[in-house]
Amino acid sequence: MIKKKSSDPQPLTGEALLDKVKGLEHLSKEEKARECGYYTLTKNGVERVNMMKFLNALIDAEGIELDGKQQGNGRGGRSASYRISVQSNGNLLIGAAYTKQMDLNPGDEFEISLGRKHIHLKQVEAGDEEEES
Repeated sequence: MIKKKSSDPQPLTGEALLDKVKGLEHLSKEEKARECGYYTLTKNGVERVNMMKFLNALIDAEGIELDGKQQGNGRGGRSASYRISVQSNGNLLIGAAYTKQMDLNPGDEFEISLGRKHIHLKQVEAGDEEEES
């Protein structure tokens, strides 16, 4: 088996994922997940297949809604309004409801670009920084 030397692979999603899985009927589900990019390499170079992300991506690609709830935070709190205000100290706080929807984790980094009346946040991938160095 050939080990990839780059950072984690880009997993397939949507129609590309469904098409690839259909073409891999003869493989086990773990092998399908690996072939579709749902694995990571540990520090020791060992491959770990992420079955939960793979299966969730398949469910999403099929358009199946399992939660049966609106896009809330699951605790009965306020729903996301997609509006924020500048705080008294000048900060903008996006909030947990949005970061959960985007599946963001502590430490994720973004590039900020300013327009006349907008702010763009572009997520910086871990591999992007290493290539620039």
